[in-house]
Amino acid sequence: MIGSLFAGISGLNANATAMTVIGDNIANVNTTAFKANRSSFANVLSQSLGSSTANGIGRGVEFWGTSPLWTQGSLENTGSPTDLAINGKGFFMVQDDTGTNYFTRAGQFHLDEAGDMVNPDGYLVQGYQIDAAGNLGNLATISIPGERISPPSVTTEFSLDINLDASTPTTGTYSASQSVFDTLGNAIPLTLTFTKTANLREWTVGAAIPTTAGSGVSFNPGAGASATITMTFDANGNLFTPAADQTLRLALTNGAANPLDINWDLVDATGTNLGDINGFSSPSSTTFQYQDGYSSGVLRGISVDEDGVVTAAYSNGQLTPTFQIALVDFPSYDGLAKMGQNLYSESLDSGQPMPGVAGNGRLGSITASAIEMSNIDLAQEFVKMITTQRAFQANSRVITTSDEILSELINIKR
Repeated sequence: MIGSLFAGISGLNANATAMTVIGDNIANVNTTAFKANRSSFANVLSQSLGSSTANGIGRGVEFWGTSPLWTQGSLENTGSPTDLAINGKGFFMVQDDTGTNYFTRAGQFHLDEAGDMVNPDGYLVQGYQIDAAGNLGNLATISIPGERISPPSVTTEFSLDINLDASTPTTGTYSASQSVFDTLGNAIPLTLTFTKTANLREWTVGAAIPTTAGSGVSFNPGAGASATITMTFDANGNLFTPAADQTLRLALTNGAANPLDINWDLVDATGTNLGDINGFSSPSSTTFQYQDGYSSGVLRGISVDEDGVVTAAYSNGQLTPTFQIALVDFPSYDGLAKMGQNLYSESLDSGQPMPGVAGNGRLGSITASAIEMSNIDLAQEFVKMITTQRAFQANSRVITTSDEILSELINIKR
């Protein structure tokens, strides 16, 4: 009779612990990237010296432990570009102020006052640096300071899509303006003036810049330098001459590098006319213009793509890849040590971390402006709660029934 009492007590203890696991799951239903835990039970050793296998009587149950369910949680859109979710396997790597690495699937990140990407506890998110050529460098803290400046880029070439009206009378003109940038990032209006000559299908082209920027513009610097060039068209309105690109030299006086030479693209690498300048009998107009320079810019924001590439967006329109977020895989997720605050650390059971980038090997992709929700299934947890409650009640009945039997045994002596 005493043995049945202890077997019932073991059932009460095991199911009470299981109810704690269920309560923990339900409490974390809104915890970012929380993984549900599943309870496991094991029978107590029932054999002893002198007892046979056939006659071994159970001694109850014990709580065997918990195991996390690593199923994917649903993704919730947040609208914040620094909120990240992993769609598939992997963990983000974060680092505390002592340099210790932790791992998490909770991607509620933000930029702190220094421009470092951190989690709510201030742990630093790790990623691979990207150089100017787009190559990945070493692992480092993802940092995009707000005072970061995108340096200017000087204009080296430009092009214009222009039609010059073939019916324009002699001395008739048409002007087209294009902003170009010097080495300091100053925008300089470059004006090209096309003047119809008395010759058939022939125009002269001159260029000018404001006197506040420089003293003038010449074509093709060197032995053949001139203030203007001549353009002629064939009977089909196609540019006939010049049959090569033209170089414009800007004589600058504004403090930037002087002179500034810019290539005017008129032909391709084989010397074939690009067809940008035409002399058709329709109103003179400019339909397109291009130049490759830009001014300096300040940081406006960042974006993250599905490969985890963090791109800085600047006010001058430049998009600069700066980091690629590191993801980490493990041989065994069940072996990870839980550290609280949605963090895990490696252990002997988990194996060593295997860092990489999104889409590499078993690693999943990254979804920006989203976080992974808890994978708790409330309906399933409520069913477990009912069965655990019934198991607890049944074990309590074992204890009360055993007590009644003991009472009857004691009453025999009376």
